[in-house]
This record gives sequence, structure tokens and C-alpha cells, in this order.
Amino acid sequence: MSQLLTPQFPDYELIDSGDFEKLERFGRYVTRRPEPQAIWHRSMSEQEWQQMADASFLRTSSSKSDERGEWRLKPQMPDRWQVAYSYKDMQLKMRLALTSFKHVGIFPEQAANWNFIYDSIKQQQSQGINPRVLNLFAYTGGATLVARAAGADVTHVDSVKQVVTWSRENMESSSLDGVRWIVEDALKFVRREVRRGNRYDGIILDPPAYGRGANGEKWVLEENIGEMLECCAELLDREHGFLVLNLYSMGLSALLARTALRQIFSQTGREEMGELYFSDRFGKELPLGTFCRFTRMK
Repeated sequence: MSQLLTPQFPDYELIDSGDFEKLERFGRYVTRRPEPQAIWHRSMSEQEWQQMADASFLRTSSSKSDERGEWRLKPQMPDRWQVAYSYKDMQLKMRLALTSFKHVGIFPEQAANWNFIYDSIKQQQSQGINPRVLNLFAYTGGATLVARAAGADVTHVDSVKQVVTWSRENMESSSLDGVRWIVEDALKFVRREVRRGNRYDGIILDPPAYGRGANGEKWVLEENIGEMLECCAELLDREHGFLVLNLYSMGLSALLARTALRQIFSQTGREEMGELYFSDRFGKELPLGTFCRFTRMK
């Protein structure tokens, strides 16, 4: 059965959405960013949006699919700031910043998956397992921090050196250590891990629609996701491993992700799939990606 999941995240709020934009609070500061899935109208006026937004992202082209642009800041808006996230006995701090591709360094809807990752690792530990977790396309490391805070040995893979440096800062801010950092194309890395015969107890897979590896390797989701999943099936522990797959591309459903996983992960397991979303103050529910989780069972 498909689920709709929205996390409890006190340092984040979707204030309003519509007309292909969203107004969000990250900690103390409010940002205004493009959002192609907000096809409805805003509930608040343009004047209210302007008054509330500390930072507004302006596209450099008229295309709604072009995420490049620049930020217009109010005087009190810093270049960098922090947000916190807690779950059970986990306390994380993550640094945010305004990038030229509209991102701020965190995808808050992923907190619903973070909780699943944390609980899965704790469950494995209760069975006497010392979990090894692989985070692919790991960005600024939210899931990496969660897995490490839960006590797993974590390998963090991303092709952008600056982003890995950002992730390391988040680790240190969260009073954690011991993460294995890999700056490399994710597909190239998993191919090598398969040849080495390595195994992981958890894999987090958060691929973009398009991307480039550390040495210019081309990633196209529809063309490469099949091989990536085949490699992950080889790397995941045969009895108790879990995998989390996120898809952000518009038009790619959770059912599509589940079908792909079922074909490759043929063993019996527990499945969960659905959409991640936030509701704004006016009850409009904004979808922010699909997920599929698979847990191998003995």
C-alpha cells in the first residue's frame, strides 16, 4: 500500500505554496524558492510573501525547469546558518547556505526516511549486527549523519568535493566522527565494490535525474538506474539488509520504483512505498518526491 509521509521537523515549516513557488522557514530565516509542482495559487498575497522572505531566489531564465539563478537578500539574512533535527536520542546540526541552483543544503522531507534509517540500524544492532551503511549520491550528508548517530559504520559517496567538505562540517557540528568519505562517481564506486565482494547492511540511494561524476561521468536516471540497482542487490546483505530509494523527477512514481526493485531484489522482504510531502499553513499538500524501501528478511 502506498503511503503519504510527512516528518515532524520543528526547524522547518512550509508556510505557503503556489504559482510555482514555495515560502519556507528554515530555523530563523524564511526563503522563497521556485517549486514546479506547486501548480495551484498562493494563499497569501505577493506583499505578504515579500515581507516574510529573508531570501528570494530569482531565475536567470524564464524557464520553469531551469534551476539556475541568484538570491536577493534582506540585510539581516546571513550567508550561512544552522538548523537542528532530533529523533529519539539523536541530535543533529546541519549548516545551510544559499546556492546558485536554489538549494540550501537540506531536503527536509527526507527526515521521514532518516527516522526509518535510524530505526533499521538500531533493530540490526539489537540482533548483534554491527551495521555497515552505504550512502550514494549523498549530498550534504543528512542520511549519513543519521546512520552514524545510530552507530553504523558509514561510507559516504558523492562526486562533488565541495559537497563532501560541507558534509564533513555537518558531521563535526553534530559531534560525530568516523565517516568514510569518497569523492567519486557513484556507479563507478559500486561496480568496484561488487568486484571486491563487499557487503553492506543498509544502502541509501538518492540519485538525481541528471548528473556528472567526479571525472565527468554522465548519469541519466532512466538509463543508469537499472545497473545501479543490480549492483546494490549484490552489495546488500542477503539476510537483513535494507535499501532506501528516493526519486525526485516529476512523473516517476513510487510504483515505478517498487516494480524496479521487485525485479532485481527477488528475495522475500518488507516493502514500503509512497510520497514525501509537507502541508503549508493553509492545508495545501506539496509532494516533494517518492520513496521505496526494501528490507530483506530471513
